Amino acid sequence: MALSSPSLVFTVQRCQPELVAPAKPTPREVKPLSDIDDQQGLRFQIPFILFYGNEPSMAGKDPAKVIREALAQTLVFYYPFAGRIREGPGRKLVVDCTGEGVMFIEADADATLDQLGDTLQPPFPCFEQLLYDVPGSEGVIDCPLMLFQVTRFKCGGFALAVRLNHTMSDGAGIALFMNTLAEMAQGATEPSVPPVWRRELLQARDPPHITCNHREYEQIPNNMEGIIPSYENKMVLRSFFFGASDIAALRRLVPHYHRKCTSFDLITACFWRCRTKALEIDADEDVRMMVIVNARARFNPPLPAGYYGNAFAYPAAVTTAGKLCENPFGYAVELINKLKGEVTEEYMHSVADLMVTNGRCLFTTVRSFIVSDLRHFGFKQIDFGWGRALYGGVAKGGAGPFPAVFYLMAHKNAKGEEGILLPIWLPAKAMDKFANELDHMLIGNQNQPTDPHPIFYASTLENIKWTPKKLIGTQ
Repeated sequence: MALSSPSLVFTVQRCQPELVAPAKPTPREVKPLSDIDDQQGLRFQIPFILFYGNEPSMAGKDPAKVIREALAQTLVFYYPFAGRIREGPGRKLVVDCTGEGVMFIEADADATLDQLGDTLQPPFPCFEQLLYDVPGSEGVIDCPLMLFQVTRFKCGGFALAVRLNHTMSDGAGIALFMNTLAEMAQGATEPSVPPVWRRELLQARDPPHITCNHREYEQIPNNMEGIIPSYENKMVLRSFFFGASDIAALRRLVPHYHRKCTSFDLITACFWRCRTKALEIDADEDVRMMVIVNARARFNPPLPAGYYGNAFAYPAAVTTAGKLCENPFGYAVELINKLKGEVTEEYMHSVADLMVTNGRCLFTTVRSFIVSDLRHFGFKQIDFGWGRALYGGVAKGGAGPFPAVFYLMAHKNAKGEEGILLPIWLPAKAMDKFANELDHMLIGNQNQPTDPHPIFYASTLENIKWTPKKLIGTQ
């Protein structure tokens, strides 16, 4: 499989950043976030990106103009995004609906999409050019809640990069916003799914009552005093592609009674095990795999279809590194499979109660790994008139200052094969060990043993300097 071109260097000419406000007057009010929204672990900005190819039927239309105008229309319905976050007593976050707007940048690149490689996936060359970090805009408090950059390429294609304040929405929530944005771009006058605020549905009870065991929030001392990562500073980002034959190879490694487990269970267990081995964690140390679970359908009745706040939990499977790596692969798969069922309506209320009781604490960061499945949110189907996105998903792995988060995204490789793409950060020395562990699990378990590399090292960004950030207090 051909590699993408992370070494490609191109120039982007940007217009001055501007604020896009709602197209019509909107309510001036203060709206509290939920006690799930404002936990410490979500107080960061998360970037994602969509790439679109040239569409002859859209000749003469400027994607920046189309999206800017659609954005103003969308903000009429999602007007809290045009406001600013404020922090009150007890570190409680609220949205001051000022109507100031979100940040928007128009840009042109002196490159074509073809120059970025045979397949678009993280790490993207010159990503900092495709999503300019406007000075003073990166905070959680008193800053724009979203930043958009439309970059036109010489081939007629374009990139739409977005940065979101995670306290406002999760993956499902931002998918609702982006689908409305696409609808407006194509002439709609109102959303097909009306947005629903209702953050009180996930507020803590009075008095708070923690009823579940939340090992994802256990506070474990580490030697780095809250600095992440706790290993060496030199990190690399690499994307891995899993096709159908790779999933089949993993499935053959589990006992017959686990054969009905999902591709998510298999890949998550595989990555957890290989990463633990690559980092050479002591056998008697606890390791955690936290699985992000969308809780919308776990409520009775389910949360409203248009609810766009954070509505997930990340329960933790905990074992020792020795048990994880030395037991048969089915051991890890079973841990992951059982974990997803822990999230219930009561579990979500218990998390909210824990937040107000424990100061909106951070999740456990020591020897932890988090997975989020984005395949079902339809980012590649978002159509502004230029057709489906060539790529739609996270711009890179990690989550804010915490790098140990990986995402599953639907993806088509350069051969046209549909599969799952997973970007992951690791220390440079550990990345090669991780890749070798993956090969070890898969080679010999393939339907096609003639393929020497069933896992493709789809793209690699070397020598990135990951700057650790304090995770204590508001980012």
